[in-house]
Amino acid sequence: MLIAHGTLIMVVDGARMAMFRNKGNVRKPSLELMVQERRITPSTAELGDDQPGRTFQSTGHRRGAYEAVDLHQLIEDTFIKEMAEMLTSVMRDDEAQAILIAPPHAMGVIRKSLPADIRQRLLAEIDKDYAGRTAIEIGQMLQQYRL
Repeated sequence: MLIAHGTLIMVVDGARMAMFRNKGNVRKPSLELMVQERRITPSTAELGDDQPGRTFQSTGHRRGAYEAVDLHQLIEDTFIKEMAEMLTSVMRDDEAQAILIAPPHAMGVIRKSLPADIRQRLLAEIDKDYAGRTAIEIGQMLQQYRL
């Protein structure tokens, strides 16, 4: 994949985000770290042990249980939405295009959170988990990636 000078690259998962800008050229990208965030997300067991709710039928003696809420996933989804808002803000201030790299679930959350005008400016959406990788590794992966 050819990455133009000035292109933004955001790599995100449920607990980590790194945003880079290509300071190199199309033939030899050089990713410079702009922003990096990391959030500690405790497991659902650490967050709470509340039992799922119960429902009772209006007639008879039947009961049912509500599905338990995955608090860990809820926190990760909130983080991902915040990162989508950050990408939106950066892209509104800057006319650059962007490449988004995230695991499949995170990509789905981001797609729902990004406005249509920002989504149109995405060069690629790569559904891989590359959060935590270095700029050099991500640059090499992008050079090998085929649309």
